[in-house]
Amino acid sequence: MPTAVAVAVVDDEGLAAARQPWAGLVEEGAAGPDAWGCEAGPVSGWDRRLDVEELGPGRHRVTQRTTYQLDLPFFAWLFALPTRRELRRVPLRRSPPWWAPTQALDRQAARAVCALCVLSMASGYLGTLLTQTIAFAGEEFGVGSGGQGVALAVSRVDLVIAFSAVALADRVGRRPVVVAAVLTAVAFTAAGALAPTLPLLIASQVPARGLAAAMNLVIGVQAAEEVPAHARAWTAGVLTLISALGSGLCVMTLPLADLGLQGWRLSYAIPLLFLPLVLLAARRLPESRRFVRFQTDGSRGGSPRRPRGAGGEDGVPGLRGHGGRLAMLAASGFLAAVFVNPAAQLQNTFLRDERGFSALKITVFTLLTATPAGIGVVAGGRLAERSRRAVGAIGLVVGTILAVLAYLAVGWPLWALATAAGIFAAATVPALGVYGPELFPTAVRGRANGFISIASRVGAVTGLLAAGVLSTRLGGLGPALAVLAAGPLLLAVLVLGCYPETASRSLEDLNPEDRPAPPPPAQ
Repeated sequence: MPTAVAVAVVDDEGLAAARQPWAGLVEEGAAGPDAWGCEAGPVSGWDRRLDVEELGPGRHRVTQRTTYQLDLPFFAWLFALPTRRELRRVPLRRSPPWWAPTQALDRQAARAVCALCVLSMASGYLGTLLTQTIAFAGEEFGVGSGGQGVALAVSRVDLVIAFSAVALADRVGRRPVVVAAVLTAVAFTAAGALAPTLPLLIASQVPARGLAAAMNLVIGVQAAEEVPAHARAWTAGVLTLISALGSGLCVMTLPLADLGLQGWRLSYAIPLLFLPLVLLAARRLPESRRFVRFQTDGSRGGSPRRPRGAGGEDGVPGLRGHGGRLAMLAASGFLAAVFVNPAAQLQNTFLRDERGFSALKITVFTLLTATPAGIGVVAGGRLAERSRRAVGAIGLVVGTILAVLAYLAVGWPLWALATAAGIFAAATVPALGVYGPELFPTAVRGRANGFISIASRVGAVTGLLAAGVLSTRLGGLGPALAVLAAGPLLLAVLVLGCYPETASRSLEDLNPEDRPAPPPPAQ
C-alpha cells in the first residue's frame, strides 16, 4: 500500500492539532498512542502514526506516516496525487479539501458513487446525442429547423418510458433498473446509425432517450440514498460533472459529421465502444442500502412491503401527504425546462444557421464555453451544503440573464457571455437537483421524481414549440429566449418563497416515514 511521509517542526499547538483524529477524506478513530485507523472513508486500508522528537521547550519534530489504500473503482488514479499531497501536511487540515465531500463517504457509498459516475457518463452521452446531431441529420433528410424542432418535441414522448422505469425502481430496486436501462439504451442508440429517415431516427431514439432519462433520475435517487447528509449536494455536483463529461464526449464526435453527409451516424455507433466499461460498472454497483432496509424492515411474514397505490394494503406511505411538495417541484421543473431545453437543444441550430458556425467550430465553442461550468458545479455543490435556496436563486437569475444576452450577442461577447452563463447556471444543479430525491420517502422516491420529470418534459415541449414560433415572429432565437426567460426567473421567486432548506438534514428527518420502526415491546 502507498505510504505518505511528512516531517515538520511544530509548536505545542501544532502538535496538539496533529494528534487530533482527522475528519477530512476519512473519519479517523484512535488505534493506539499517536496512531489512528479509519472508521469511515473510501479506503480499504488506513493507518496513520506519529513519531514525536522533542527539540526543546515548545518545539517538536513530528514525523507522520500514513499507509493507505484508496478504494475508488475507476477513479483511484484521479485522486492518488491530491490525496498524497494532502497527507503530507502536518498537521492535517481540519476541513476536507475542496475536491473532497464535506463529509467523508464510507466505503460502500464511495464504491456506489464511483459506479454511478461511470453510468452517469454513459447517460450524459446517450441523452445528448440526438440534440447534438439533429441539425446534421436534418440536413441529410432535407428537414429544416422548424421540422427539427417538431421532431425534438415529438421525441419527448419518451417520458412514458422514463416514468415507467423510475416507478419500477420503487418496486424492484434501483440497481436492476439502472443496469437494464443502460444496456437497452445503448442498443437503441446504435440502431439510430442505420435509420433511413428522420421519423425512424426519432423512433429509435425515443426509447434510448427515455431510458437515459430514467437512468439519470434513478442515479440521483440512489446517490442521495447512499451518501451522508452533508455530502448530498457535493455528490449531485460530481454526478453532474461526469454526466457533462459524457455530453462533452458526444460533442467531440461532431466533427465526424464533416466527413460527409452521413458522417453524423458514426456518433450513434460509438456507445458500443464503451459498453465493456459500462458492464464493469454495473457489476460493481451495489443496491441502495435505504431501499434494502425499506424492503427488509417493512416486511410482514417475509413479504416485502409495497408502496400504497402499487397493489398493497399494508399502510406504507405513498404520495398522499406529499402533494404540496410534488406540485411545487413539478411546477419548478416546468418553469426551468421552458427556457433551458430550447436554449440547450437548439444551440447547434442557432450557431449553424444564425451565426454560420461549422461543425468543428460548434464543437470548439461548446467545449470552451461549457467546460468552465465545472467551476460552478464545484462551487455550487460546496455552498449548497450551507444553503440550497440562496445558491439556487442566485444561479437562476444571473445565469438566465447572461444566457439571454449570449444569444443576442455576436463575436467574442457571445463566447464570453455563454461561458459566464454556464458557470452560474451550473451552480443551480447541485443546489436544486437534490430536492427531488430529498423531499420524498423511499417507498415513492422514484415515482415522485418520475412525475417531476413528466412536468419537466411538458415544459420542454412547450418551450421548444414556443421557441420555434417566437423565433419566426421575432426574428431569431435570441428574442424568443428573452420571452421564455420568464420561466426560470419565476422559479427563483418560488425557490426563495416556498422551498424548505434541506442542507445538512438527513432523509429520515425530511421524511419521518422512513424512520426505522420502534422495536416491539418486551413480553
